[in-house]
Amino acid sequence: MIKLLDFYADWCGPCKIMAPVFEEIEAKYKDQIIFEKVDVEANEALAGQYDIRSIPTFVLVKDGKEVDRRMGAMPKEMLTNWLDSQLK
Repeated sequence: MIKLLDFYADWCGPCKIMAPVFEEIEAKYKDQIIFEKVDVEANEALAGQYDIRSIPTFVLVKDGKEVDRRMGAMPKEMLTNWLDSQLK
């Protein structure tokens, strides 16, 4: 199964914009993707492991390895198109 990591911070404006989008798509893909929110301030080691340089950053992980990532706020359609392409 694929895991989608959402690296964010509470003070981040674009992260706040993406939060409801992330929750919406989580319901759509619940049987295909595991969704995890990762607060970069509370999980500095994990953010460092994935070399997170800006937030929000969305990292797709399959079999324990990163397969793709997207950075910054984006429309729901763009995010779902990206996920659909990764599930093929």
